[in-house]
Amino acid sequence: MSGITKRLQELLDSSGVEYTTIRHRDDFRAKTTALDTDTPLQEFAKTVFIWVDGSYAIAVLPASHFVAESKLESQLGAEKVRLASEFEMQDLCPDCEVGAAPPFGNLYGLPTYASPILARDEHITFNAGTHRDAVRMSYADYERLVRPEVMSLSRHEES
Repeated sequence: MSGITKRLQELLDSSGVEYTTIRHRDDFRAKTTALDTDTPLQEFAKTVFIWVDGSYAIAVLPASHFVAESKLESQLGAEKVRLASEFEMQDLCPDCEVGAAPPFGNLYGLPTYASPILARDEHITFNAGTHRDAVRMSYADYERLVRPEVMSLSRHEES
């Protein structure tokens, strides 16, 4: 797989938004990809697949943060939130390498929950379906295209 996923590219191109694709070394951690793409950690949006009371969704948060299941349970009024396994992610997002899905739940029929921290900056950068390709675009355009539910859903990485 090379380049950004076809469905992501089609959505971005048909929406007329400005975006930049960034090719980088093979990275498997959001923090490393942020560094390789010259993106501040709070602007690199990592995608985490979650399971909420029997249904899947996408949580989008800064590279240096982790999903706080208890926060999501409280915010969503859910009984149980857990991280999805790699096998589940592969089934949910078959056109992406595992761990490199873009933060566009709408492309996969999944609700998207985004951290308000990402809205603090003008741009976000994110994986575009591979561990070698990223996209940078305005947060305002991202929010317009995805319409994520913005909520407190993460905790900062402990050093």
